[in-house]
Amino acid sequence: VAEWTVDEVCQWAEGVKLSERVVRQIRAEEIDGKCLLSLNEEDLRAIRTKNSACALTIGDIKKFSLAVRAVQKDNHASPVYLGIVDNHHVLPAFGGSNADVLHLNDIERISPPMSVDGRATSIQPEFFKTMISLGYAFLVTWITSFVMVVVHERVPDMKKWPPLPDIFLDNVPHIPWAFHMCEITGTFLFGIWACVIVVHRHRLVLLRRFFALAGTVFLLRCVTMLITSLSVPGTHLQCTSQDHKVDETNVVTWLDAIHLRIQRAYTIWSGLGMSIQGVRTCGDYMFSGHTVTLTLLNFFITEYTPRHLYFLHTMTWLLNMFGIFFILAAHEHYSIDVFVAFYITSRLFLYYHTLANNQALMSHDSTRTRIWFPMFSYFESSVDGIIPNEFDTMTEVLGKCFWGVVYIKDLCMLTARRIWLAHSDLVEVADDVAKKVKKAPTSTGQNTNEELNNAIVTKKSVGNGNLLLMNNDIGRNGASGEPAISIEEITKSNNSVLEKKDN
Repeated sequence: VAEWTVDEVCQWAEGVKLSERVVRQIRAEEIDGKCLLSLNEEDLRAIRTKNSACALTIGDIKKFSLAVRAVQKDNHASPVYLGIVDNHHVLPAFGGSNADVLHLNDIERISPPMSVDGRATSIQPEFFKTMISLGYAFLVTWITSFVMVVVHERVPDMKKWPPLPDIFLDNVPHIPWAFHMCEITGTFLFGIWACVIVVHRHRLVLLRRFFALAGTVFLLRCVTMLITSLSVPGTHLQCTSQDHKVDETNVVTWLDAIHLRIQRAYTIWSGLGMSIQGVRTCGDYMFSGHTVTLTLLNFFITEYTPRHLYFLHTMTWLLNMFGIFFILAAHEHYSIDVFVAFYITSRLFLYYHTLANNQALMSHDSTRTRIWFPMFSYFESSVDGIIPNEFDTMTEVLGKCFWGVVYIKDLCMLTARRIWLAHSDLVEVADDVAKKVKKAPTSTGQNTNEELNNAIVTKKSVGNGNLLLMNNDIGRNGASGEPAISIEEITKSNNSVLEKKDN
């Protein structure tokens, strides 16, 4: 609206059924879009009293006032950012007084319009961002494994520091098989989440969010584990600091000590930190990583599946709660560990999705958002609303998998062909230079180097044609994803180029 010309404002007035008298007065007063957004009732009264000959009636004034008020309501934030008003106050709206003046900070919190139902209008897969989030989560898992080795070395002596008082653990007997049941419950939840990822149409966005949230929570867990070491929660646990402690007297250098810890961290990492994989650790209590995993899987499944699947959502919540109960029944964590893990994971999930689903909450304060939430700002920069729960059929999923495999196969074969061509060019260069050196043994080293450089430049100019041909061959036919040219045709075309080059 702020960019409207006088003619466009007149067209708007005609479109909202204002009288011809109002249209003529708009043209006479040269009211453009910016003037329209800053009009108030005093201006309209001034227009009517300025020229008593104008035929505007009270009805014209009121209708014009209501129409302008509707436009200003739909574009309430525009006057500030277009410089119509100063940086501290906004002009009072129609029918308001100076007491109704809004401060700029209030305007910054006004949400700009999105889609009608709040859904995202444009969702890009952004494969590169998903790989970045995967790398972030991968790095955090390694850091977590290494920190778990360190905290195990610092676990307090059970004889000197007995288990702390705990309301739940003191009143619930130890169940030996409970912790295995917790991990089986988590595995079942992960299977459901994997099925959702496979069939969800926006799977890359879901994976990006899952990796980002999981990495952030576990990175926070590394800090809480490292700064405070709690005593072992159960007497059944056979935990001593000597289990994984590095004997510094037998280690040659500090690099050897780090290498031993990395080996033990790899054992934890490869076993996913699960006891059913043979991993046993102590000291990693504040807060529970198993509770984090169960809660994240539960929340992601319920968020990205249709709302009418009540049975599925009820089942995931029951699995989450039973998994937490099994952790406590096994006396593997204190109650506070589980409570803090559930609270932090659920709050972080809700905060992240609240910001992602309502980009307007920080769209006018992007600098602060980039400072406090840099990863969120990067990953969600192109998402402008709620991710709809749209799913592919199994036929579509299999088709995408098939053409993905075909594309990767084509890319690998073309890459191998490119390497072979580059190698053959270098061999030919070496042969040509060797022949010239034999024919002219008295030539200086400088001349030989010049000949070598000229030959390499010549071969590169020829080779680049082949590489350009191959790069153009990796095309696709429209949205179907089918290869635009087969490998056999590419091979024939490249062989013909090689024959011409040999001739």
